[in-house]
Parts: sequence; C-alpha cells; structure tokens
Amino acid sequence: MIHIYYGDGKGKTTAAIGLAVRAAGSRMRVLFVQFLKTEFSGERHTLSHTENISLTFAPLELKFTYDMDEAEKTKTAIIFRKIFDDAVTTVLTQKYDMIVLDEIFSAVEAGMISEHEVRDFVANAPKNLEIVMTGHNPPEKILELADYITEMKKIRHPYDKGVQARFGIEF
Repeated sequence: MIHIYYGDGKGKTTAAIGLAVRAAGSRMRVLFVQFLKTEFSGERHTLSHTENISLTFAPLELKFTYDMDEAEKTKTAIIFRKIFDDAVTTVLTQKYDMIVLDEIFSAVEAGMISEHEVRDFVANAPKNLEIVMTGHNPPEKILELADYITEMKKIRHPYDKGVQARFGIEF
C-alpha cells in the first residue's frame, strides 16, 4: 500500500521512521531513502544499525534549497536523481518489503526529481511493496494513488520565533 505523510508540521520523517522500525522488527526488509538531508541527520546512525533496514547514500553537506543558487540546485538535482534511480532499481531487483522516500515531495517541488517519474514508480510498483513518502506538498496525481494520507499541520513551531533547527530534534 501507499503511505503519505505531508504538510508543514513536524513529524513526517518521524512517522516514516516509526513505520520502518515496526516493519523491520517484523522481519520485513526496508530501504530507507532520504532527499534534502545529509549523512549527519540524527536518525541515520540508529537506522544504519537497525536490522532489516538499509540506507541509501546521503551527501555530507547540503544547503537548504532556498539558500542554493541555480548551479548548486543543478548539482544537487543530479545527485538526487541518481539516488532515486538507484533506489528504484534496488527495490525492484532485490527482495524489499518497504521503501521509504523521505522528503520526496520537497525534492519534486524543488524540481530535483520528476513528478512523472515518482508517479510512474508508485503506480507500477509491485503490489506487495509498501511505499512510504514524506514531504511538504505532494502532487495531486500522487495523492490519488495513496491508501494512507496523513497531513501534519503546524500549529506552533519555534522556527516562527527565529529558533533555528536543533541538532537531535529537527535534524
């Protein structure tokens, strides 16, 4: 089935991690793919040591998309397209039960990954594969394919008061 966690509230990645850990604990194999996050995002250490969860490559450094110039966006898009293509190949050629595409909608919105490619993968994936996607603004055509849709709505967040993302909490 297809799971979507989206919105401007905190908790999208956390929900996807929880589902991945539950699946891994039930002996399901999980491929965890992250976009717009670095190797140093706090969850990666624990996930990399969790049986039945495989992580794909993540860059060592990465700016927020709104801080990138066009050349940086182009370079980052090449990296994320390769991560996506490699992940799709891996999950389709090896025995995985779940794939998590964390921040995929944000990568699509930033023009780094094609909406059409994501939709095509989701629409044609094996029926026994759980697909979990997160991000801010999922495209309508991908929402139409989902079995689970959860919107995370921000009511209050310290960022609104100028508090920057904190290590171990927001990343």
